[in-house]
Amino acid sequence: MPRGEVMSDTLHTGGCRCGGVRFEASAEPHHVSYCHCGDCRRATGAPVAAFVGFMSDEVRIEGRTLRGYENGTVTRSFCGTCGAPIAYTDSRIGDRIYFLLGAMDAPALYKPTLHAYVREQLPYLHMPDGLPRELKTSVPRPTE
Repeated sequence: MPRGEVMSDTLHTGGCRCGGVRFEASAEPHHVSYCHCGDCRRATGAPVAAFVGFMSDEVRIEGRTLRGYENGTVTRSFCGTCGAPIAYTDSRIGDRIYFLLGAMDAPALYKPTLHAYVREQLPYLHMPDGLPRELKTSVPRPTE
């Protein structure tokens, strides 16, 4: 997959609402996409989620309030103080981390390149952006 839309020599930074969790990535994102799956909806409280993916070894996360919730192979991180969702990892796809686009300090810089799990998209949500649409995941997993 082509690299994300953001091309710069600066760090990619973000964090939670209260400042208890901060993160930065030292390389360009490898993935920027929307996800319409029910699990992402429940985890974010939004009708669609958007993610910015980096290799884990390119990322530094700090925060005394960082918490995690495991659901099968997926671990979702969030701030234990303000509740803001931060990221997810999936043990089936290796050393990658996907930050919620809304947790990025400059979310407008990260333009999604596709939609995933459109078979679970809410029927009233219309996003006529012309992006490719995957029926399932946009990041292949061994069992899919």
